[in-house]
Amino acid sequence: MRRCILGIDTSNYTTSVCAVDADTGQWVSEARRVLPVKHGERGLRQSDALFFHVQQLPQMVRALMGGFSEAARVTWCGIGVSVQPRPQAASYMPVFRAGESVAETVGALLGAPVVRTSHQEGHIAAATYFLPDMTGDRPFLAVHLSGGTSDVVLAEGTRFGYRVTPVAEGADLHAGQFVDRVGVAMGLPFPAGPHLEQLARRVSSSTLRLGGRLVNGRLSFSGPCSAALRAIEAGVDHAEVAYAVQQCIANALVKAVDEALRRVDVNVSDCVIAGGVAANEAIRDRVCRRLGILRPDLRVRFAPARYSSDNALGVARIAWKFLFRGR
Repeated sequence: MRRCILGIDTSNYTTSVCAVDADTGQWVSEARRVLPVKHGERGLRQSDALFFHVQQLPQMVRALMGGFSEAARVTWCGIGVSVQPRPQAASYMPVFRAGESVAETVGALLGAPVVRTSHQEGHIAAATYFLPDMTGDRPFLAVHLSGGTSDVVLAEGTRFGYRVTPVAEGADLHAGQFVDRVGVAMGLPFPAGPHLEQLARRVSSSTLRLGGRLVNGRLSFSGPCSAALRAIEAGVDHAEVAYAVQQCIANALVKAVDEALRRVDVNVSDCVIAGGVAANEAIRDRVCRRLGILRPDLRVRFAPARYSSDNALGVARIAWKFLFRGR
């Protein structure tokens, strides 16, 4: 008999489920699928995304169970689910109701406790799962870069997930939106991140400069996005535009982290960068290089690229920590 915790995350563009071992907190099985977006579209309405989650959740659960050996019998000891984008009272998105509804239903049927958390905390927990030297609860800087978030926060582990203190939020257009709008304008599929990264590899430099700005310490990408779209209309090589977008995001991120470290009033030695945009290898390399010069005492950490994008591992781990760790 195997005792497990189920994690469910229904973000704006991915249906995700994951199982971790209730005794150890270790990954056991997972399944996820990006929501379908028509070619040329820059995203989904919340009502459509919610509908696709309802369609995909049963398929993902079946795929999750396929990851167990045929002889394994599973006892579900708890369920973790993301119910909002950020751990803030006013943070809300309808898509998270899909996962919450399934978690409540399954929890009631099995008599299993349901642990609610946020999508942002799930990203942080997924990253720290791969950083065993960060299992303690000392504060660290966390950056969440995605289609709906460009946040820099001070995070401190608690039994309930994380105590998150915002240091800087996106000023306007978020990093993931920047990538997707430029990518779709170049004819790339949505979400455009992996395709834009592949396109950028065709060149080793670009004459196009897109200046990332900080507005009172907050990341701003609306101006660079407009400049990139004008460059596309002017016939600038798409690979050069893609390369410039990556450089712009990396440079802005370095500025934001450096500024955030000036703002926090505690000693911070680690910076964990998560979210779909953080899966980009070129952005990772440039950020590590430049922060290594500016902040040599700061350890810049990333999850593996697969777990930078939306997933339910962190959500399951938060539930495990709440229900079983230390007991």
